[in-house]
Amino acid sequence: MSTIGFIGLGNMGFPMASRLADANHTLIVDDRDKGAVQRFQDQHPTSRTATDAKAWQDADIIITMLPNSDIVEAVLAGGVAAAASLNTLFIDMSSSEPIRSRDLGARLELQGMRYLDAPVSGGVRGAQNGQLAIMVGGRWQDLDQAKDIFDVLGKSVIHVGDAGSGHAAKALNNLVSAASVAATVEALRVGERFGIDPATLTQVLNASSGRSNTSENKVAQYMLSGTFGSGFPIGLMTKDIKIATALADSLGVEAPFSHDCETIWQFTLDSGHGAEDHTRMYEYLATPTTTPAFKDERQIHA
Repeated sequence: MSTIGFIGLGNMGFPMASRLADANHTLIVDDRDKGAVQRFQDQHPTSRTATDAKAWQDADIIITMLPNSDIVEAVLAGGVAAAASLNTLFIDMSSSEPIRSRDLGARLELQGMRYLDAPVSGGVRGAQNGQLAIMVGGRWQDLDQAKDIFDVLGKSVIHVGDAGSGHAAKALNNLVSAASVAATVEALRVGERFGIDPATLTQVLNASSGRSNTSENKVAQYMLSGTFGSGFPIGLMTKDIKIATALADSLGVEAPFSHDCETIWQFTLDSGHGAEDHTRMYEYLATPTTTPAFKDERQIHA
């Protein structure tokens, strides 16, 4: 069993780290929320806390599960990377920016370390049940070392390419997911206005070529039920969309539909709904008063 440093005990990180502890890995945990650290230790008494930077010397692998690239880089530059032993494998499982991830991997390599980016898809339920999809960027031999860890956390592990590729794939996946949510919601509302019950149209979608993860796993379960509890907020979805469109821009790829999708989600975020579940787009995209505002936003970005 490996000794794993795990930094980031939020909605996703806490259950992921818990699964690793339950699989008899030794964990050294840290989070800026010391209450989360204490709760983790209460549930997993064999885990250790990083009381100082020297604690990271004992870790074979250090995993970060943090909100964004800025925080990942700040944490590592704040003493974690300097304190870690040579040849430590760093695995960033956050939703970070792919070009920055590639650069981070190169910097760690110059310090005698190794790096994988391995973001996940599947939400809180997937983290709890070990059913995440894990997209990995980096060297094959480093993936081999991490395989036992990934098998505890996920149902599928896909090696996407070199460092940064995992984060690129995650952002592009969520761009497609966000577009599916918006298109499905609009179709349901148009159908409803015409007189088709949304539940009936969902059955049509699921039996036809319009079928998607949204129609199969979100509409009835979270939208039509009114529970809006998928576990993934609008703010994080919007962040991932922006990572994807920024990547397209940096590569010189024209992506007009993607930018329109970004505009819709960014407007909802700017309207103060960032902390709410992304399935609430079923309500927000249906509000007639938002239509002119969306059109104005599209004109601004045209």
